[in-house]
Amino acid sequence: MVETRPARRATNTGPGRLLIAVYLLFAIAATSRAGLQIATKFDEAPVAYLLSALAALIYIVAAVGLARAGHTGRRVALACCTVELVGVLAVGVLSVVDKELFPDETVWSQFGSGYGYIPLVLPVLGLLWLWRTRRDAA
Repeated sequence: MVETRPARRATNTGPGRLLIAVYLLFAIAATSRAGLQIATKFDEAPVAYLLSALAALIYIVAAVGLARAGHTGRRVALACCTVELVGVLAVGVLSVVDKELFPDETVWSQFGSGYGYIPLVLPVLGLLWLWRTRRDAA
């Protein structure tokens, strides 16, 4: 009897398509916001604006990783979702504890409250989707 491993479920199918679409939407929103803020008032809150730009970059790369769906894409998406979750938690806590650290909001300020807390939920959903689509144990 030949034993075969179950095929890995692609990250870019089913609910994964919606997840990719939300990542792309947030990539556009964060890129637009950060670009405008950096271009027009960078000296007012450079850390906040650079963090928004970093968030935008992470959203773009996570979307690409999820869309590629191969081994490398999964690893890239896993790294992005993990960094994103750590970032939104760290910036969220810091922005609540010490409001002077961020004179203007970032995408991740107050756990993404300016974006309906989606920046907090999105990496959790991404990590859950990556876990759900992993190769199942035989």
